[in-house]
Amino acid sequence: MKQLLLLRHAKSAWPDGVPDHDRPLADRGRRDAPRMGAYMAETGLQPDFALISSARRTQETWALVEPALVKPCPSRTVPSIYEAEPQAILAAIRDAPEESERLLVIGHNPGFEDLAKLLAPTGDADAISRLRMKFTTAALAVIALNIERWVEAAPGKGGLESFITPKTLP
Repeated sequence: MKQLLLLRHAKSAWPDGVPDHDRPLADRGRRDAPRMGAYMAETGLQPDFALISSARRTQETWALVEPALVKPCPSRTVPSIYEAEPQAILAAIRDAPEESERLLVIGHNPGFEDLAKLLAPTGDADAISRLRMKFTTAALAVIALNIERWVEAAPGKGGLESFITPKTLP
């Protein structure tokens, strides 16, 4: 059994003349990202490896989440998950280190929402309902995958355990 954590980047800014890939986090994003990292630490959702989109907003999200975790987490920047379709994100997941049991991926919508629905059509009914309404910025989908190796990740192999947004945090 593997556990996949899909964390959408925190709220980003839209400065004039800045290409999408280079957009930084907004003030709200800089507040929400460490809160999500603290939530992950407090609830035992410590990743043992992280895949991060190459976009500035995802890199900044990771820079604020990682220090809040219980222990350091190795990571890899994966340009192919920037604004990617679900199959491209799934390909990156399948290439994750096999020794990793809990994998964190920080990326973008709509790819994340579509991938979560594809991988985990079942699970906690309330979490599924909230995820289907909107995969908001800094939201975290926790998916249990009934697999032994990341290369086996495939549609329908998981169940949604929880879906947490900054607004649902205490």
